Amino acid sequence: MEDKVLDTQCRAELKDKKRIVVKVGTSSLIHVETGELDLIKVEHLVRELTDLRSKGKDVILVTSGAIGVGSKAAGFKEKPDTVPLKQACAAIGQARLMMIYQKFFAEYNQVTAQVLMTRNTMLNANNRRNAQNTFEELLALGAIPVVNANDSISTFEILHGDNDTLSAVVVSLVGADLLILLSDINGLYTDNPSTNPDAKFVPFVDMVDDELKDMGKESASGVGTGGMATKLIAAELATSAGADMVIANGRNMNVIHKIIDGQPYGTFFRSNEDEAFELKRFLKERFHE
Repeated sequence: MEDKVLDTQCRAELKDKKRIVVKVGTSSLIHVETGELDLIKVEHLVRELTDLRSKGKDVILVTSGAIGVGSKAAGFKEKPDTVPLKQACAAIGQARLMMIYQKFFAEYNQVTAQVLMTRNTMLNANNRRNAQNTFEELLALGAIPVVNANDSISTFEILHGDNDTLSAVVVSLVGADLLILLSDINGLYTDNPSTNPDAKFVPFVDMVDDELKDMGKESASGVGTGGMATKLIAAELATSAGADMVIANGRNMNVIHKIIDGQPYGTFFRSNEDEAFELKRFLKERFHE
């Protein structure tokens, strides 16, 4: 009962968040049947983000989908197996993906910008500072940065899952106070709901601990590359950096404004800011090349 009351209180405060990062997975952007981009959903996403910006909030989009879009454009029925081919498809797909985002944002008279990042962007002090400066200037200009991993030149992101961790890294870098992860799942469950009908939905998480991390299960969509394990890493990173986080289903992009309005969608992870938190050390401890 205490968690339910706390959940309601925390969600009611989301309307006051000033700097919001929204991450959208591949499975939320494409038609599963064909692998083509779902243009209606992309347009709805852009409209939701532009409306947040119109309310005076800083907004950053972290998007997946470059490899999937590029694979389709290159004539593959499925994503290629080899890393070099994935990198080539990422180069093709990123250009197409950004062109579509630019087109839709322009229809709403919203300036946008592309920011491609790698693991080294965060581990190198100069690169990290330059990235931070770029984000701050873009947000000051009223632009919505569209962020993706630079898969065409870096294999680390391809080999270590989806953009969940990247979105939390961006949260830490820019001092965001809310991260919304949209995927093919409703939120956190005690087990994989696609294989265990007794799995229970977890609406509120006060702290990401070792027991919680054991719940991490792979996504059943077969479309994205990030499972629940990567989302829990993102939750640990984002909440330690001082942000609240919500994992929700991206089936309908209207869920974004519903979350901001405090409605009970997805799993809410409460901020637990750690004064000793260091992004560089966090990444080094959890990821090794």
